Amino acid sequence: MDGPVNKKIVDMSGFDRSEYVVSGVRTAVYSIGSGRPVIYLHGGGTFPGFDFVREWARDRRVIVPYHPGFGESDDDPRIDDVSDYIFHYIDLFNQMGLDEVDIVAHSLGAWIAAEYASVQAPRIGRLVLVAPNGVVIPEFPNPDSFKIPKEQLHEYLTADPSVALRYFPDGHDIDFLTLGFRELTAFSRVGWEYPQGNPKLRQRIHLITCPTLLLWGQEDRFFPVGGAKTWQELLPKSELRILPKTGHLVLGENPDAPGIVHEFLTR
Repeated sequence: MDGPVNKKIVDMSGFDRSEYVVSGVRTAVYSIGSGRPVIYLHGGGTFPGFDFVREWARDRRVIVPYHPGFGESDDDPRIDDVSDYIFHYIDLFNQMGLDEVDIVAHSLGAWIAAEYASVQAPRIGRLVLVAPNGVVIPEFPNPDSFKIPKEQLHEYLTADPSVALRYFPDGHDIDFLTLGFRELTAFSRVGWEYPQGNPKLRQRIHLITCPTLLLWGQEDRFFPVGGAKTWQELLPKSELRILPKTGHLVLGENPDAPGIVHEFLTR
């Protein structure tokens, strides 16, 4: 059966849905549009939905897979390190016949994408990392997401907390709570020991040789913008865009962000 979804926000109308079995794990994949494929790898929570990817579907085939343990994909308790997601996506992309793609990724998804790109560089044309996790930056540590009270979560997600509240249901919603607990459990398997990221990523991130856009919110409370310069210095072909009055949910919060990504992908 499909996992619970946030019925208030997640609108997948117009998308095609497919399923792939990857190492025994049923993986749900949505796609929309046509043209050169671009993969979107979501962050540590799927409740904000993916409406912003429609901007890219004007001239691209946008592919949105749910990570194992998230959304409509099955759980996989064997995944206890981000590297496990790398091999999951190598297998999935092979099954889908995707030899070369562009990747846009947010937060946890950006961590996965950076790790993937460091070992699969020839398969990536362009890379967009939005509010990325993954590189340990002691000078700008991210807060322990496991200790943020749920009633304060919206204050961390967007510069204007009222904007984040639109992603939350009114009152008690068992499906929403179940989804959140399940996805937090999946994230904890890879993030509990290394909540700041992978200490070894810094030494190999230079292997990412494709053009890369770093997109950050000026008021991101999860991954402070002070760390953006470190990412830019570590990536040989990167450019950095910092958006004012924007928090962690960059693509869903700032109306200019999807267009900035589209311009970079089609440049």
